[in-house]
Amino acid sequence: MTPPHDMSPSEAFPQQAPDPAAPGDLVRVLLADDQPLLLQGIATILDAQPDLAVVGTASSGQEAVEMADRLRPDVICMDIEMPGVDGIEATAQVRGTGTAEVIMLTTFNREDYLLRALQAGASGFLLKTASPEQLAEGIRTVAAGEALLAPEVTRSLIRRAVSSGDLSSVPSSVPSSVPDGDGADDLGGRKSRTGAAPDPLSEREVEVLSLAARGLSNAEIGGQLFIGAETVKTHMSRVLAKLHLRNRVEAVAYAYQHRIVTPDADPA
Repeated sequence: MTPPHDMSPSEAFPQQAPDPAAPGDLVRVLLADDQPLLLQGIATILDAQPDLAVVGTASSGQEAVEMADRLRPDVICMDIEMPGVDGIEATAQVRGTGTAEVIMLTTFNREDYLLRALQAGASGFLLKTASPEQLAEGIRTVAAGEALLAPEVTRSLIRRAVSSGDLSSVPSSVPSSVPDGDGADDLGGRKSRTGAAPDPLSEREVEVLSLAARGLSNAEIGGQLFIGAETVKTHMSRVLAKLHLRNRVEAVAYAYQHRIVTPDADPA
């Protein structure tokens, strides 16, 4: 039902306190955007999903931070350009306390926004042109501990890294797309061992890296190769270790630099 025009987003979508009896596989989502109609539309889309629940809406970055602390959502869909505290600063505050994972949801296909969002700790970056299915699946992806980057913006980022020939143009704080096996924390945070020759990748590791570079999730890679998602994580962990890389985005840059895939390749 469409809320009356004089209702605030919070009134239109009443805030729900955490429910300890909620099923463990229900992903709790907080929406933050200063456009009430957009909030309403996204909330309607997500609430139609059996495994997603919108627990609150915020119209500013500051409100998002306060509501995240109170409601403890699993994922926040955060607009970037909002009055007062913007979405990137709000993301840094939320991630600083480890309250929730954050997907930046923006109109603007801008590489600087992507880099700043990742540096603030965002786990995902989607354009508002994404389909409802892409948004819902993106929330599930981030809730599962993976990272999600809009292919349109990622290609720009990778092209810059490739053209400069310098992986340092990819920020070291970019989150790994998966908790890659038992050594995930170490692999994701350690410094690159510059000067060390990379170990050769197996045929299967090249396949996994190639599909990851085209933007596929672990589950999608597993479907393509007829292996389990956990096996994909293991292969990606070995790729990072062999190539002496810190995270999955650096691995993607490596794949483009070494023409395992090309910058103009379409995502699968």
